[in-house]
Amino acid sequence: MKARLIIVGGFLGAGKTTLLWESLRKLSAQGRKTGLITNDQAAELVDTAFLEYANGVVEEVNGSCFCCNFKGFSEAIAEIAGKEACELIIAEPVGSCTDLSATILQPLKEKFNDSLFIAPLTVLVDPDRLAAILEGGNAGLHESAAYILRKQLEEADIILISKSDLPDPDKIEILKQKAAVRWPLAKVFAASSKTGDGLDRWLEEVLSSTEAGTHLADVDYDVYAEGEAVLGWYNGSFQLKGKEADWGALLNRLAQLFAEEFEKSEASVGHLKMLIQNGHQYLMANMTGKNNEITMKGSLTKAEDVKLTVNARVQMSPEELESVINGSMALVCQDGISCATIASRCLSPGRPNPTYRYSHIV
Repeated sequence: MKARLIIVGGFLGAGKTTLLWESLRKLSAQGRKTGLITNDQAAELVDTAFLEYANGVVEEVNGSCFCCNFKGFSEAIAEIAGKEACELIIAEPVGSCTDLSATILQPLKEKFNDSLFIAPLTVLVDPDRLAAILEGGNAGLHESAAYILRKQLEEADIILISKSDLPDPDKIEILKQKAAVRWPLAKVFAASSKTGDGLDRWLEEVLSSTEAGTHLADVDYDVYAEGEAVLGWYNGSFQLKGKEADWGALLNRLAQLFAEEFEKSEASVGHLKMLIQNGHQYLMANMTGKNNEITMKGSLTKAEDVKLTVNARVQMSPEELESVINGSMALVCQDGISCATIASRCLSPGRPNPTYRYSHIV
């Protein structure tokens, strides 16, 4: 049986992981076995741990983006499609990755035509950032990072405007119309992972169409590399212990400390994700955008011992970002809270070096 592969790209903070969670929930309710593939430059990924709570089959490709580790990506596809017998596979590439049509879609179409249906490439985009890009701005991003976002939209088969429950409906319709004019080769939809509005329409499209990678973007890899390098990337995990700890309050306080430090440095936040786990319970905090808005989900009853995973993508040097993380952790880990570092890595991504890069449509 051929599995269907659905790739959902989009810049950091667009809401890809929440979309995957809600999509998996809907598909599972329909009895469709679905696997997920996450991707990051380093291990200790919040997305992987969080999505496992949705009872999906999750594989992780870390250490580089899908395009620079096509072998690892294809092995993850084979693992899920074969061993787990999933009929649907949803893959979430690194948020600062572009040129997916040339480096992933075309080689997949050529090399896996007998074993995979390839769905149209979806690019998820935050409505505020989309509005800024349409007006000629940089959406609060470094110029080269904004270039990556533009190229993601340029190569999309489907542009999916996220968080459609936040602006007023008229604004969303105007954005859809403007995006359709600006990128006429893409179909444009809008959806809210929070309310579910628009998700069924998008799922219907990616579950039925096989017109994937219909066009290529013209990507300048010097600008692309700079756009990734301006972001500091932090992945780390900690073991926290405290007999009377209020983990929800600690997580909220930690997010607030991060927000204050980023604001002081005038550092744009790609995303900040934190996950506290204890067995089958979790608390998750997200922070994205120029306003550093914090959202939380999940629940956790009293526990003395938890694991905290922190992922941050912020427009500052890795050294500065690591200092912010360590300083904030020291402040919250007082008054009966002990903290031991399990793993910690802070980096700036290197120049993209894709395994394949096609110059034609397969």
